[in-house]
Amino acid sequence: MKPAPHIYALTNSSLLLDASHLDATDRLSIQKKIWALTSHCKSTDEFTDLVPAMNSLTLYLKSDKHLNKWLQVLPTLWSDIKSSTFKGKHHLIKTTYKGEDINYVAHYHNLSTDDVINIHSKAKYHVLFLGFQPGFAYLHGLEGQLHTPRRDEPRTRVPKGSVAIGASQTGIYPADTPGGWHIIGHTDTALFDSTSEQPCLIQPGDTLEFVPLVNKEATHD
Repeated sequence: MKPAPHIYALTNSSLLLDASHLDATDRLSIQKKIWALTSHCKSTDEFTDLVPAMNSLTLYLKSDKHLNKWLQVLPTLWSDIKSSTFKGKHHLIKTTYKGEDINYVAHYHNLSTDDVINIHSKAKYHVLFLGFQPGFAYLHGLEGQLHTPRRDEPRTRVPKGSVAIGASQTGIYPADTPGGWHIIGHTDTALFDSTSEQPCLIQPGDTLEFVPLVNKEATHD
């Protein structure tokens, strides 16, 4: 029998599915099942909100009358659902690779800046979950060659649209904020709009690629 997630009642109208104890070597597959389960539950129209996070899913019911039903149903759904049933959107993030720290990242790994750009932009990233600030996507897929410890001294302000690396992850800052990741580039893609029906452009389960923009100055003779 395969290991199953733990499922708890948080309140009389909310539940938590916790998969943090499952195989740590297969995190992406676990996240894909969480996204597929989220999509299925959303289609039932019995929830006010569904919040996928790393290794977990929090479910908020419209009616507390359905709590016991979902406590019984979720284990079976988890066992039966296929991660391949979920299809997220794919985003192309146009990026200017002229970040303040790109030379540091290149030097740290004994690479050229072109190497950093090529390695960072050739990968296909999966959005594991959103957190830290609205629209900030935690991405899976950064090549080990670019894993770089966070800055010893975080910046008090990282500009909106900064593309950065922190340890084994890369991400995009949706707004000006303090931050300790190394800035390697910048994008004008708007990741969060509070006036939009769906404020966050990128959702858990989506995929994205960084598309390098040619430095116009470099094209001049």
